[in-house]
Amino acid sequence: MLLAADYPFLDVVWTMLIIFAWVIWFWLLITVFSDLFRRKDTSGFAKVLWIIFVIVLPFLGVFVYLIANHDGMTDRNVKQAQHERAQFDQYVQSVATSGGAAAEIEKAKGLLDSGAITQAEFDALKQKALATS
Repeated sequence: MLLAADYPFLDVVWTMLIIFAWVIWFWLLITVFSDLFRRKDTSGFAKVLWIIFVIVLPFLGVFVYLIANHDGMTDRNVKQAQHERAQFDQYVQSVATSGGAAAEIEKAKGLLDSGAITQAEFDALKQKALATS
């Protein structure tokens, strides 16, 4: 119990708040820099000026950037998310199939069981489905 007396509870809470503030601060810096480098509507000279402003006056620079560019940041994030979603949907559609040979054979088996096709036709459909896979 000697250890607990050396580090009171309020000191623990204060330490946790300081760590949390540092994590949030670095998150803000990364967000601002990533948005700044991702922008296509800003010249390289303007990007350098923003970087110098954020490095020389960190708190003021980050807060001014967030106030001045909050709408643009949101639009760029939404556009990027939509682009990634479209790429994912396109990928899923490109790799998704109608079920492959197993689905074709299952459909043919259903037709055979219902009497719509003969055993010879079923065998031909089965061979065709297996040949295409």
